[in-house]
Amino acid sequence: MKQFTSIHDVENVEALIEKALFFKQNPIHSYLGERKVLGMVFFNPSLRTRMSTQKAAYNLGMDVIALNAGADGWAIETKDGVIMDGDKPEHINEAVQIMSSYCDLLAVRTFAGLQNRLADYSEAILTKFIQLSKVPILSLESATLHPLQSLTDMMTIRELDIKKPKVVLTWAPHPKALPQAVPNSFLQWVTKSDAEVVVTHPEGYELDIQFSQDCKIEYDQNKALEGADIVYAKNWSSYSAYGHILSTDRSWTVTKEKMALTNNASFMHCLPLRRNMIATDEVVNDSVVINQAGNRVWAAQAVLNELLNYEKENQNINEQGRFAYR
Repeated sequence: MKQFTSIHDVENVEALIEKALFFKQNPIHSYLGERKVLGMVFFNPSLRTRMSTQKAAYNLGMDVIALNAGADGWAIETKDGVIMDGDKPEHINEAVQIMSSYCDLLAVRTFAGLQNRLADYSEAILTKFIQLSKVPILSLESATLHPLQSLTDMMTIRELDIKKPKVVLTWAPHPKALPQAVPNSFLQWVTKSDAEVVVTHPEGYELDIQFSQDCKIEYDQNKALEGADIVYAKNWSSYSAYGHILSTDRSWTVTKEKMALTNNASFMHCLPLRRNMIATDEVVNDSVVINQAGNRVWAAQAVLNELLNYEKENQNINEQGRFAYR
């Protein structure tokens, strides 16, 4: 695998899920990443993604360099053609090339700004990393997708061992405008599995059609939840009225009564979760969110393993070329 930025980078999704499950049972493989360095660049905060990916790298024997952009180094200008007379003395064009020269794999986390849909959906910063890096790139969440979370979600669903589950992705209220990366990415992955997928949300919260076109859309949350085997709750801001909060309707909070409409469904959420906004205490306390978050380590380890294998194969090809030249 040359890079990991979306499901489209994965040749065999089922094999990657199986690899993650394998690492959960057999975590320590320190020889795989021996004398290799993972660089992690964070333009935005992180708890689970940061810690789980570092832990995964350590399990593979890698060293890790983690950098909070703008806090641990110079503030980085990400736009081309600007006169850099402000407070950003470092340009991304040089920064990525230099960081990738210090590392064997490079990971980046950069959220949507939620001000300009075209700018966010162009994935400008992630694209710069892909174009300029000399080593494979791993997305730790981008403006529109969160593939590590989605791989984790699919691994967690696999562990539930339900044949052709009904999976309901439900919008839930939140006091802040949040990106669409997690729901976009989840739909990108779950629709490729053997599942019935329903998305439920208030009108005006329709996701980009490229992610929701293979799902049933239901505006009645109670109807959507009927017979569900898995309920995945997540807030997102409007895509059409981009970045805006159109509703904070608390009737969309997932409650014990709503879960009673399901087929004894498992409740999932990517975390962090605002209790009694997204879901009530009763629902969260009886959920699989802790196991789901724990699986972040094994999902990251499976991805790092694939990227290391690509890097190793590419290195071998380069070495063979040098020997042939001699």
